[in-house]
Amino acid sequence: MSKENKKLEKANKKVEKANKNVETAKAKEYKKDYTKIKLVATILAIIIVLGLIAYVTNTIIKRQNFFVQNPIATIEVENFGTIKIELYPEYAPETVANFIALANNGFYDGLTFHRTIPDFMIQGGDPNGDGTGNATLRDLGQDSDDEYTIEGEFIANGDNRNTLKHERGVISMARSDYSYYSTSLATEGYNSASCQFFITTEDSQDSLDGLYAAFGKVTEGMDVVDAIANVEVETREAQTDSSSELTQDKPVDPPVITSIRVETYGINYGMPETREPFDLNSWYMSQMYGY
Repeated sequence: MSKENKKLEKANKKVEKANKNVETAKAKEYKKDYTKIKLVATILAIIIVLGLIAYVTNTIIKRQNFFVQNPIATIEVENFGTIKIELYPEYAPETVANFIALANNGFYDGLTFHRTIPDFMIQGGDPNGDGTGNATLRDLGQDSDDEYTIEGEFIANGDNRNTLKHERGVISMARSDYSYYSTSLATEGYNSASCQFFITTEDSQDSLDGLYAAFGKVTEGMDVVDAIANVEVETREAQTDSSSELTQDKPVDPPVITSIRVETYGINYGMPETREPFDLNSWYMSQMYGY
């Protein structure tokens, strides 16, 4: 090999070595950059995971601490005392909305408990004072004197949400029973409640379960309810003599409802969906005379 070729070969080796050194330096720099990127990505991932954990934990805590207070009705009864009732919109939302609207519009003020039966229930809230009255749309704050009723929220009427039993202290809506005249009128009776309510005084009122819209329960003042249930009445016997002025289960001095007000704790329960009352007289005339 000539001297020139040896020099050229030596120079090529130096160039190759230099190139290898550059590649090695680049590889080290790339590895260093990759390690930095990996570290940053890991830190970001940890931050994201911690953020998600904090968010989920905070949401769970908020949900656990969030409590919707059911509305509380306060019934003041002259010479008897105070009854407090927790209302249950989850069972009967339309019924609760109706009761709240009437109560807070002052509808019940001055009305009475017109029917009382020991070991059964007390019934009140009738503007006529005899079990025949309904509220009007004006009583709900509307510009109409038309009477109204609401849909019965109970199992027999197709509403399976209301599984509330008629135990001692349960408040429920009174209604008519038109099936006495015809079984075809059962639904009309189911949807005939308006403003009258009753409070049960004993457990195991199975005959009422699923047939009346229970919508709350007494939390304070059952002694007041019991006292009202045991007031003196005109008679306990059904009157077959049309000339008799006595009324079965009507108190001699009906206890007066001074006021009913409902604390809703800032929740607006709205207005109930109302219906036109069934006219039994018109139905009867149509059956008898075809008009």
